[in-house]
Amino acid sequence: MDDLLSEFLTETNEGLGTLDVELVKLEQNPNDPKLLGNIFRIVHTIKGTCGFLSLPRLESTAHASENVLGRIRDGKLEVTPVAISLILKSLDRIKMLLGALEVTEQEPEGNDRDLIEQLNALAEGRNAEVAEPVAIEAPPVAAAPEPVVEPEPELVVAAVPVVKADPVPAVAESTAVAMPETPAPAPARVAASAEPAEVKESAIAASNIRVNVDLLENLMTIVSELVLTRNQLMQILRSQKDSEFSASLQRLSHVTTELQEGVMKTRMQPIGNAWAKLPRLVRDLSHELQKKIDLQMKGAETELDRQVLELIKDPLTHMVRNSADHGIERPADRVKSGKGDTGTIVLNAYHEGGHIVIEIGDDGRGLATDKIKAKALQNGLVNETDLAQMSDQQIYQFIFKAGFSTAAAVTSVSGRGVGMDVVRTNIEKIGGTIELKSQEGRGSTFIIKIPLTLAIVSALIVECAGERFAIPQISVVELVRAAAGTETQIERLNGTPVLRLRDRLLPLVALDELLHLERSETENSETFIVVAQVGNYSFGIIVDRVFDTEEIVVKPVAPILRDITMFSGNTILGDGAVIMILDPNGIAAASGEMAVGDHQAVEQAAKSNVRGDRRTSLLLFRAGDQGPKAVPLALVARLEEIDRKEIEYSNAKPVVQYRGKLMPLVAIDGAGPITGDGRQPILVFSDQNRSMGLLVDEIVDIVEDTLSIELGSERPGLVGSAIVAGKATDLIDAGHYLMQAFDDWFGTATEPEFGQIERAKRVLLVDDSPFFRNLLTPLLSVAGYDVSSVDSADHALDLQEAGEDFDVIISDIEMPGMNGFEFAEAVRTTGRWRDTPMVALSSHATPQDLDRGREVGFTDYIAKFDRDALLTSLSATLNLQRSAA
Repeated sequence: MDDLLSEFLTETNEGLGTLDVELVKLEQNPNDPKLLGNIFRIVHTIKGTCGFLSLPRLESTAHASENVLGRIRDGKLEVTPVAISLILKSLDRIKMLLGALEVTEQEPEGNDRDLIEQLNALAEGRNAEVAEPVAIEAPPVAAAPEPVVEPEPELVVAAVPVVKADPVPAVAESTAVAMPETPAPAPARVAASAEPAEVKESAIAASNIRVNVDLLENLMTIVSELVLTRNQLMQILRSQKDSEFSASLQRLSHVTTELQEGVMKTRMQPIGNAWAKLPRLVRDLSHELQKKIDLQMKGAETELDRQVLELIKDPLTHMVRNSADHGIERPADRVKSGKGDTGTIVLNAYHEGGHIVIEIGDDGRGLATDKIKAKALQNGLVNETDLAQMSDQQIYQFIFKAGFSTAAAVTSVSGRGVGMDVVRTNIEKIGGTIELKSQEGRGSTFIIKIPLTLAIVSALIVECAGERFAIPQISVVELVRAAAGTETQIERLNGTPVLRLRDRLLPLVALDELLHLERSETENSETFIVVAQVGNYSFGIIVDRVFDTEEIVVKPVAPILRDITMFSGNTILGDGAVIMILDPNGIAAASGEMAVGDHQAVEQAAKSNVRGDRRTSLLLFRAGDQGPKAVPLALVARLEEIDRKEIEYSNAKPVVQYRGKLMPLVAIDGAGPITGDGRQPILVFSDQNRSMGLLVDEIVDIVEDTLSIELGSERPGLVGSAIVAGKATDLIDAGHYLMQAFDDWFGTATEPEFGQIERAKRVLLVDDSPFFRNLLTPLLSVAGYDVSSVDSADHALDLQEAGEDFDVIISDIEMPGMNGFEFAEAVRTTGRWRDTPMVALSSHATPQDLDRGREVGFTDYIAKFDRDALLTSLSATLNLQRSAA
């Protein structure tokens, strides 16, 4: 039988059993409003669920009973024996229909006009006589079912909701839905009976039992203590190999494990149960808001603790409503912006590193930063000075403030400023976090991360600097023993430890350095590498010793340690020691390994580009047979090695599936074709939501050196040559290859030629993007300019106050905080730079933008990144300046 139907039968039979008792009580206490209210709610729920599941006979009968109870509740009808008898009669009819539904899995043919007419007459105040009960002939069954062992009479039957998506999404809690009257089918075959028909107890209902959650919680606590005791006994057994208790303790361990797994199963439910209402919700919203919305749900089988599930139901519902109302645009607006007329909301749930991650994303309009800023100022949440210094990510956090809403008007869906603050509160109640990523015009994604709370998991016990730690087994890929002089020895690139593992370059994290542990003077001749995986990213954790795997009881982190992201909890070992549980996600983030390509990490790597610090980190590699090549390390998001068998072709160009997307692969000019098996090194360049892989033959080293271009180059793909690490090295033009992958990477669909121009003087480059600062600096340097770069207009003005002078200023327009227009106005009105030529860079070069640029004092306005136009503009600007002098 379908799980949805089974759940419906179980829940409805339980409700009917309650109604039998409550109606008798109501007849004895007709003036008890609480009792009447409970009866009405149960009948209302049964009616709503029947309508939702398209069971017209059951719905009609329950609806007629609800009408009678509604009149009684409103004081328009008295509680009389006739009324109670008629309602009880309708319940018997519902029970018989349920019995037939349980046997055939569909409603029997026929109608219940006689009973419904009596109920309607009573509700309308007309005389209604209670006729004899009508028995429904049970449909023939091919074979009699096996006899069901009846439980004890006092057993309360029920079930935990189980949902399937077909034929219609189910709900864990029924919601009344107004349904049109269903035309009556052909008359049913009925037989009159002088005695009330006997209604047998549902076999499905008898096979389930409802247990109080507190009882399960107490049982889990007892099992947790039993597991700890088991671990202690097994620790003793390991030290006494010939103990006479060995067999008994092994059996105890086995039984404890089975008991633990059984208790865990009673608490776990698929997250699909929390999603059950959402398809109907989105369908109704799409009609109400006049939008086309496609809801996609992935990972519905991911299991959560029941209590956690209950706490996230409302947050999930609110965020989906939020995406439908605020995120998805109307069809006409989507078409105007180049999108399909149907918006998409995606729910995805998965386990990662011992955590449960839930993503709610849409491809709508994204968050409007300007609107959020204006509302934050209006609500007095921040002043203009602080707001100007905030990043977009900080500005997004205002939507989690109570009473905050950017909706223009209050509607039935949104605009009251209530919701996202409650969402964050509920998530934090279970020790979780919620993150928000958004790109205006592209959409938004909420990421809910729920850490391990009270649970029992398998973990690997390790030791580092004399301290023991637990690593969730779900994150551990393999263990590697590393020793000097062997194939698996730890090497260092620019001071960073790495391991060459099966022709892969695996980044390593020294746990003692990360946690600031004091190591003894004696160094181990060998170490162990725990290879962990977070999403698609792998890295190694260096530890001193590896013990056994152990079933551990996870306790939440104490509040005083909650800000330390490297820990997800603590536990007690068999010998009584309290140890911390490591969080691989937190370790990767804290060490910077996982975020090498992130905007913030690249920005940190690029801070050395300000004038006065001429040493640049360069990645050396080989491609083709023309000597070593280099690229600024800050431009490279990741170093990867892929299996050549994974390389595919699209439009006759090589691509690879990378992090859920197709990533173009581009070969260095002069390199040979991709042939043979084995692994292919690639340099991954990423900016915003785009990535490109540059195919190379070998990654040589990472060096820090003074970048001085000795010889320029007119050859496409090369900036020039320099002496790096004592060798003549070609510095590649990354922009040339980026535009081979995406011709609009820089907002222009052309690939201008790069030419040498006459040497000029000092140039200040102001751009919040470290990617473009690192891309433009070497290009301008080889053209003869003395380049200084800063990451914001505020930092540029600091240089003005410090007395720095420049011959020309290049500024991006779209910058957080003070944008390019505001920066130009500040330069022109104050300080020593008021007469310095300024060139604007922007991805948007409309006539309106050009007019605005001239108004605030820009000398020229260049589309970003048109290198030829930029160099020509700089040359013309400086020549004009010399002529004027």
